[in-house]
Amino acid sequence: MKNLIVRTLTGFIYVVLLVGCTVCSPVTAFFFFGFVAAATLYEFGTVMNHHAGASLPRAINSLAGFILVAAVWLFSIGSANASHMIALWALLLLYILYIMVSELYRGSQDSIRNWSLSLASQLYVALPFALLPLLSINRDDEAGRMVYTWIYPLALFIFLWVNDTFAYLSGLTLHNFFPWKLFPSVSPKKTWIGSIGGCIFTLLSAVAIWYLQPGTLNLLQWLGFAAVVVVSGTFGDLVESHLKRQLDIKDSSHILPGHGGLLDRFDSSLLAIPAVTVYFILL
Repeated sequence: MKNLIVRTLTGFIYVVLLVGCTVCSPVTAFFFFGFVAAATLYEFGTVMNHHAGASLPRAINSLAGFILVAAVWLFSIGSANASHMIALWALLLLYILYIMVSELYRGSQDSIRNWSLSLASQLYVALPFALLPLLSINRDDEAGRMVYTWIYPLALFIFLWVNDTFAYLSGLTLHNFFPWKLFPSVSPKKTWIGSIGGCIFTLLSAVAIWYLQPGTLNLLQWLGFAAVVVVSGTFGDLVESHLKRQLDIKDSSHILPGHGGLLDRFDSSLLAIPAVTVYFILL
């Protein structure tokens, strides 16, 4: 019972922070997702250092991830002038130089591993959170200003939550009748019936958002949005499960009581955000 209470409280705080920061303003959204990116990068570095034989500069990687998120968000918001943007991108170039040159002085026996994992962590973790303003911030030419539409990034996470919840419930209740596994070598508990159930309820949630948010996407576009999230989010979950299986660990950390680590909590979104960004570009 105590574990259930702790898990519920942690989940409630997480949802309140994400929803509140996303809805409040693009500035609060930037700080929330920038912090999440930095903290998740630090966690990723810890996992790789402890379980993959790497020696990553966790604090430097975290700072670089935050700067990457800041560069895209502040440019999209329009609150950074040209000199500020040049400074941010210059810092990112210095980060790349540091990652390369620092290995000469650290005496590492596997510099290629450290280079690869440091740069890959920026693509895997930081870049998705940096892409979120491409979904939510657009220029209104008539008003001559940037317009923040919070429903799109929020809907992405709602779709992920609905899909995860109802995939679990569908699989739990129907797996005896439909026992076929989705990807047994990576995640033995995931079933096709669970994934189908999660998809159906996610599509229904898209209909609900379309009804409650007129003047945004049309119904077909909302359904396509939801479908992209279901497929890419499922693969995001499987990719992180594969990573943990390779490293023989259960959770990426224990920073979120009852939920594991930040990678465990945001794994689906790390592939869903880039996939939805491509979907929005193609609309």
